[in-house]
Amino acid sequence: MPTALKIEDLSFRYDRRGVDSPPVVRVNSFVLGTGEMALLRGASGSGKTTLLSLIAGLLNPTLGRIWIADQDLHALHGASRDRFRGRHLGVVFQTFHLLHGFTALENVLAALMFSDIPRREHDARARGLLDRLGIERLDARPEALSVGQQQRVAVARAVACRPTLVLADEPTASLDPDNACVALNLIKDACREAGAALLCVSHDPAAEEQFERVEDLSSLSGRS
Repeated sequence: MPTALKIEDLSFRYDRRGVDSPPVVRVNSFVLGTGEMALLRGASGSGKTTLLSLIAGLLNPTLGRIWIADQDLHALHGASRDRFRGRHLGVVFQTFHLLHGFTALENVLAALMFSDIPRREHDARARGLLDRLGIERLDARPEALSVGQQQRVAVARAVACRPTLVLADEPTASLDPDNACVALNLIKDACREAGAALLCVSHDPAAEEQFERVEDLSSLSGRS
């Protein structure tokens, strides 16, 4: 079965000279199949966000390898890595990171610029995603949207390119329990429709009920 994500013998230290210091992140082995959804839990400060930054190619591992869609991500450099990331990865950040000064529609169109989807289809795809996610004010800028609406725009942007893998970093951190459940279902439904695998990291115990597969970051490193 094709894999969306494969990690082997991964470790990361911010200070590469500190060879005797324990790594911030260590993952012996992890595989996420095409279209599979998993929650990775861990306490605050356990390295979850750092791991997502490694998977997204924003940081380079000290040791080990990461494959996305069977491509060794860190064998790519510069513009090649950026293009690959734009086509195969979607990210829902904890604080959304929407482009201020851009409308909701323009935020999604910006993501589509890096896709293999023909340019003539960009506008219809962006509008269709936002409509299905309940965003009616396509010309509204992020500061004019509620937190929930901003998250919906972020989800639309994350799946716009029909990515292989979507990463969600503490997506319910700023939401009350009822809205947190709605938000997770929204992300899962959008990934399912796009055919994308989902790796969600959270320290929220309630999030565990939304996933059939739940992993603990410490167990991936062999620590108990």
